[in-house]
Amino acid sequence: MATWTDVTRLMKALPAVVRSTGKREWRVGKKLVAWERPLRPVDREALGPAAPSGPILAVRIPLAGKALLLASLPEVYFTTPHFDGFPAILVRLPVMPVDELRDLLQQSWLSRAPKRLVAQFLAGDAAPARGRGRRSARE
Repeated sequence: MATWTDVTRLMKALPAVVRSTGKREWRVGKKLVAWERPLRPVDREALGPAAPSGPILAVRIPLAGKALLLASLPEVYFTTPHFDGFPAILVRLPVMPVDELRDLLQQSWLSRAPKRLVAQFLAGDAAPARGRGRRSARE
């Protein structure tokens, strides 16, 4: 099952991803791809006994994909009222298979990265690159 170390390793494998200094937050350019999202008291209240207690990863994905994931794997994916109508899904990291996490992060990256970089990546020409200004996910 997945850990923060897995998230970091998988994000390092994607081109032009930077990790924000001091946070578990990964971006491609200025676009957020994934981030740590602990539950807030209002989230816990809304989820009730179903509220997870372990680490939670939020990942940007298209809304159509969100609905599909929520319906297909509710033991892994969930949402809160705060994220209703927002193109992101919450992941119970301790029960997320690493292969599934890799696919989810890659799909998120593909939807957020610049088109030219996506084309290079899909053609096998893009290598992971260090970001500027912020600490790179490679560090």
